[in-house]
Amino acid sequence: MTINDPNVLAEVEAVFAIYEAALTSNDVVTLDSLFRQSPQTIRYGVAENLYGYDEIAAFRSARSPVGLERMLDRTVITTYGQDMATANTLFRRASMPGKVGRQSQIWVKFAEGWRVVSAHVSLIAE
Repeated sequence: MTINDPNVLAEVEAVFAIYEAALTSNDVVTLDSLFRQSPQTIRYGVAENLYGYDEIAAFRSARSPVGLERMLDRTVITTYGQDMATANTLFRRASMPGKVGRQSQIWVKFAEGWRVVSAHVSLIAE
């Protein structure tokens, strides 16, 4: 198995950038399209546990669009073979002084493209 094949890594970095832009601009349509439409897709958030695509999409559509801007730090994307990757990053928001957010995602490449199948977001004291 090849880890961090340059071409695969570039694909995941590009889709991760699309995700980040959609997240901070509250582009719900794009965010929804980047999660696998499956009951097995899971997202653990700061204050929610979402099981299945439908719960994740419902959360996204109800979330406030205020204060979503953030700065990323120590982003690490690693690919495993041609069809699987992890993306981990720290983030900070002006609205969360003294806190650092942690985000991890598992991406899988399907016929329709790269999709998040598992995500976790948490906050800790800086």
